[in-house]
Amino acid sequence: MSKACEPAVADVFFALGDGTRLSVVTRLGAGGALSATALSDGAKVTRQAIVKHLRVLEGAGLVTHERRGREVLYSLEPRRIEEARVFLDGISAGWDRALDRLRRMVEEPPSSTREREAR
Repeated sequence: MSKACEPAVADVFFALGDGTRLSVVTRLGAGGALSATALSDGAKVTRQAIVKHLRVLEGAGLVTHERRGREVLYSLEPRRIEEARVFLDGISAGWDRALDRLRRMVEEPPSSTREREAR
C-alpha cells in the first residue's frame, strides 16, 4: 500500500471504530441502499444521530448518498473497504512470515543451532 493511501485507511478505521457506525456499515452491506430513517429503525440512537454518523462515514469514503425525490438513500462504497482489507492483508502476511521463521527456529534440531552459533 502506498503512503498516499495510509491516511484514507486511517480514516476508515477511525470511522469503523464506533459501534453505531460499524452497525450502519453492516446494515448497508447486507441491505443495499437505505434511508437514514430505515437505518435508525431498531437502532439505539435517534435518526439525527444516525445522520451525524453517516456524515463521518461519508467523510471516510465508506458511504455515498443519492437523493431520490424527498428521500436520501445511503449506500456502501466498497472501494474503501477493499483498501482497508488490502492493508490488513499486508500486515497479516508480515505476521505469517514472522511466525514461519519462529516455527522453523523451534523445529530446528538443537545441533544445527549450536553449529550456526559456532560459525
